[in-house]
Amino acid sequence: MQAATTDLIARYYAAFNARDWEGFFALLTDDVAHDLNQGARETGKAAFRLFIDRMNASYSEQIVDISVTASPGGARAAAEYVVLGTYLKTDEGLPPASGQTYRLPGGAFFEIRDGLIARVTNYYNLQDWLRQVGA
Repeated sequence: MQAATTDLIARYYAAFNARDWEGFFALLTDDVAHDLNQGARETGKAAFRLFIDRMNASYSEQIVDISVTASPGGARAAAEYVVLGTYLKTDEGLPPASGQTYRLPGGAFFEIRDGLIARVTNYYNLQDWLRQVGA
């Protein structure tokens, strides 16, 4: 189960990087919990899709240098990564966008149920991102 979970998380990031949104959402449970960095929990694929659509309107990102660790039974996993991004369009409540690029370390925690991702909790340093985009 540990190897299957590691593979699942690798496929999640591969789909994200390929912008294969149907493949990406196929890896999630219908009731997936998505914990936003320094924000609220959103529940369900529909809410996650709205989040991705909002992000894609303002940011172009690739996830690189990914390291995944899974629990022995495969029920949980953690990933450390680096986000390479471009701030394309001003996101509500954030500084103006003008094509600024950023390199931002981050991490995520996952819960796995029935071979699918049931929870994603993301963390990154918002103050570092704000500094990089010139806030």
